[in-house]
Amino acid sequence: MATSAGTDHPITPATTRIGWIGTGVMGRSMCAHLLRAGYSLTVFNRTLSKAQPLLDLGAQLGSSPSSVAAQSDVVFSIVGFPSDVRSVLLDPTSGALSGLRPGGVLVDMTTSDPSLAVEISSAAASKGCSAVDAPVSGGDRGAREGTLAIFAGGDSPTIRRLEPLFSLLGKVNHMGGPGKGQYAKLANQITIASTMVGLIEGMIYAHKAGLDVGSWLSAISTGAAGSKSLDLYGARILKRDFDPGFYVNHFVKDLGICLKECERMGIALPGLALAQQLYVSLKAHGEGNLGTQALVLVLERLNNVSLKNAPAT
Repeated sequence: MATSAGTDHPITPATTRIGWIGTGVMGRSMCAHLLRAGYSLTVFNRTLSKAQPLLDLGAQLGSSPSSVAAQSDVVFSIVGFPSDVRSVLLDPTSGALSGLRPGGVLVDMTTSDPSLAVEISSAAASKGCSAVDAPVSGGDRGAREGTLAIFAGGDSPTIRRLEPLFSLLGKVNHMGGPGKGQYAKLANQITIASTMVGLIEGMIYAHKAGLDVGSWLSAISTGAAGSKSLDLYGARILKRDFDPGFYVNHFVKDLGICLKECERMGIALPGLALAQQLYVSLKAHGEGNLGTQALVLVLERLNNVSLKNAPAT
């Protein structure tokens, strides 16, 4: 019998059973790291085909979030929207918390509402369980390479005990109590949004100026304009590779949460508001299932130019 992760016993492949809800672009790679480290894993995904690669690696399939939790000591979730988080974790009949035994831990890695993270933490505590909000940054490449930035909100002892699992996925940063991981991720998204606008505006300007855009990206990458967004997406944009490391639809959701929080806080962030409108334009054009780098399409339309045939080394 596996030892509950909610006790003082260390988390190891021999003592800890893992559950995972949501095996999309990010979740699939993250699960694979846990499987390769020797952890037993039970997964649930609404679309079975997205879980099949993990089943091929040895994961078991759960019939619902509740059934996954009943076979697990620690249950991770990374789904689409706050409504999905509420459903898969808190639904009284099918949600993970309904199947989790006392001492178990919920770890939600979805970017979601800070207030919902607090609610989940309170609901878990009332059942003798723990909850951590731990959204991530780094995109599909970070998930594949195990180099994600993880923003954790919750109590220190629980987060410390989860370190063997987090370390397989990336670097955990404890940001404070329940909800603080979500606040940190939202601030991260605000930073990324304006950075992406700046990157693509620079690329279009360089193109109109007659520069080799690929050489220009390489030239600025080691200077003050260098960024993770440039490293992840500059070359992809030139190759017209809009496969989603992170979906436009989900980014619109994230930026909407950010704007709602800004209104609640009484602060104005005009760069965030502009970026959100540009991404909403992408969604309105039916491009919500592309990656966030597809923002270039909006700027191309605004300027009647295309980087499709831009000179690139």
